[in-house]
Amino acid sequence: MEKYFIYGITFLYSIGGVVTFAGFFPTMRDLWKGKPSANVYTYIIWTATTFFTSLYAIFVVKDLIFSLVINLQLAACMIVLILRMRLKLKK
Repeated sequence: MEKYFIYGITFLYSIGGVVTFAGFFPTMRDLWKGKPSANVYTYIIWTATTFFTSLYAIFVVKDLIFSLVINLQLAACMIVLILRMRLKLKK
C-alpha cells in the first residue's frame, strides 16, 4: 500500500512540474509579443536560485524526477529572462 502511495505522490509531483512549466507560457507569450510583463530582477533571482536547486538535485539528492522538475522550472525562468532582456535591449 505504501508503495502505491509513493508512486502516486511521485506522479502528482511530476505532473505539477509540467503544470508549473506551462504556467510560464502566458508570460513568455507576452514577452514574445513585446509586452514587458516580467521583472528582470525577479527573474535573475529566480533563475539563480533555481540553478542552485538544480545542482542540489543532481549532485546531492540524485533524484531523477526532482531533477527533471526543477530543470523544467529552470528552463522556464531562463526563457522568460532571455525574452525580457531582449525587450530591454531593444529600447
